[in-house]
Amino acid sequence: MPVAVLAHVGLGSNLGDSRATIAQAIQALGGLPGCELLIRSADYRSPPWGPVPQPDYVNAAVRLRTRLTAPDLLEALLATERAFGRIRPGVRWGPRTLDLDLLLYGDTVCDVPHLQLPHPRIGSRAFVLLPLADIDPELEVPGQGTVASLMARVDATGCERLG
Repeated sequence: MPVAVLAHVGLGSNLGDSRATIAQAIQALGGLPGCELLIRSADYRSPPWGPVPQPDYVNAAVRLRTRLTAPDLLEALLATERAFGRIRPGVRWGPRTLDLDLLLYGDTVCDVPHLQLPHPRIGSRAFVLLPLADIDPELEVPGQGTVASLMARVDATGCERLG
């Protein structure tokens, strides 16, 4: 069995009951074979990205301990999205029932087709960094700095922590 690695996953939803979807998806992630849910962030409301008119998103993040390889974990995330009704390919930056992004996989840095680690836009998105800061503001993003230092550089206008 491979060595356990800490992985961070970003979650987003803006169709249907997004808060319930996020909660159910987090439960599903904790139940993936070879994965243990360690901690989850609060939920955040954030404005949508891109040119398509759509509702605000609900975003969150989790830390998993996993024995899955990064490609296997990514495939498990994509299968979870499909189980929640996500259809790919969809409209880029369009509305979705569930979006799961593998943000960090230990200190792995890679850029291969279909898998980039850390996530290529992790340092520029408040809706990713705010939930990660809930989990660990001193979390190191390989080659970029801590979550807190990245958070200091982004505009979080319109993002709101949900009770």
